[in-house]
Parts: sequence; C-alpha cells; structure tokens
Amino acid sequence: MIFRGWQKNSFNEWPGKICSVVWVGGCNFRCPFCYNPDLVLNSEKLPVFDSKEILSYLKENQALLDGVTITGGEPLIQKKEVLIDFIKKVKELNLGVAIETNGTNPEMIEFLITHKLVDYLAMDVKAPLEQEKYNQLTGVQVDLKKIKKSIKIIKEAKIDSEFRTTVVPGLLNQEDILKITDYIKEGKGYYLQKFQSKETVGDVPKAEVYSDEWFEELKSKVAKKINIKLRI
Repeated sequence: MIFRGWQKNSFNEWPGKICSVVWVGGCNFRCPFCYNPDLVLNSEKLPVFDSKEILSYLKENQALLDGVTITGGEPLIQKKEVLIDFIKKVKELNLGVAIETNGTNPEMIEFLITHKLVDYLAMDVKAPLEQEKYNQLTGVQVDLKKIKKSIKIIKEAKIDSEFRTTVVPGLLNQEDILKITDYIKEGKGYYLQKFQSKETVGDVPKAEVYSDEWFEELKSKVAKKINIKLRI
C-alpha cells in the first residue's frame, strides 16, 4: 500500500495512545476548509512511503507504540483488499488500528468493525445533516443516507470512537453544532476542532475567529444536550 505522509510518533491523533500516523492520498470531498490541499488535490506529487518501510519501523518499535492511525485524504476510498492487507499486517504486530473517515463508506466501516480490523474510529461530521449545508461544507453532492448510516454504525459499535467537527467561522455557528448533536448524542465522544487559518483546499469566508470564551459557551450548551465525552 502506498502512503503520502507518515508521522512516526504522535500523541494527538488517537486520544490516550501513542501511535504512528499514515496519510493516504485522495479524497471524495472537497471541503473548502481542509488543511491538506496537496493530499486531496495533488497527492501524486507528494513523497511516497511504502507500507513495507512503515511495517518494518512498526516491528522495530512495537514496544513503544499502541497502534497506527490511518487518515488522509479519505482512507476508505482506497482499494478494499489493499487496505485490509495493510491493517492485518499491523494487527499481526499486536498493534491497534485507528481510522479517521468522512463516513461516506458505511459498508466498509461495518466490515472493519465486524471483522475486528479497527479498534478506534473517528468520523468527521462536517455540518448539520441538511442537504444544502452538507454540500456547502464538503464541496460536493453528498449522499446523506450514507452519512447517517455511518453515524448509526459507529454509535452502536462496541469499540472506542469519536465524532469530530471543525468549527469554521463564517460556515458554522453554535446553532449548527447543536443541530449536529441531535444525531450523535448516543455516541462515545465529540471533538470540536478549532479552525486554524492555513492554506486550504478552497476559499473560506473571511470571518472573525471564534474566541476561547465563545468555545466555552458552546461547550456548556453542548454538555447540556448530550452526555458524552466532549473535548475542544
């Protein structure tokens, strides 16, 4: 399997775990606020990290690691057999596997859970599950039935998981976030990511950055609606 990015050690991607992070190239979304424009739009121009090299490092350092996070881009648009083969080789090293996904492939999510090939799932919920709004935040025409199915599968799965939303000023407000919580309230965790001004896939509205106080107010409102682990 070919990867387009690799961080050998991370304390951030998988909460409470030390993991190696690998990035796949390509994505079926065009979220204007995405921080990884090269991965999404020009991944063929990025360096190549072969799975053999990565697996060799994992084997040498397995005592120091809890697992591997596979992110992107969008991992679950990769060839199924190739992705599964890599995951199985990671599991053979007695390491856990975390996957970050946009939720457009619920069938693959269910397969990975059913066959015990994933230990942690993080799904981005981009916006309230309203067609026009979701299309705006993803830059494409989205099949919301698939997004809703993925949310349901993850909520019911007996593995650790987290839903995530990048709170982009000018695109999402507190009301939008509270609408999202209606769908994820039986989940295990919710991460509200603060948008950082960087090079992005598309144009993001010029809007005042939300303050720490704004996020604390939002956190309080969310906590009153849903009783799941919340982090910002």
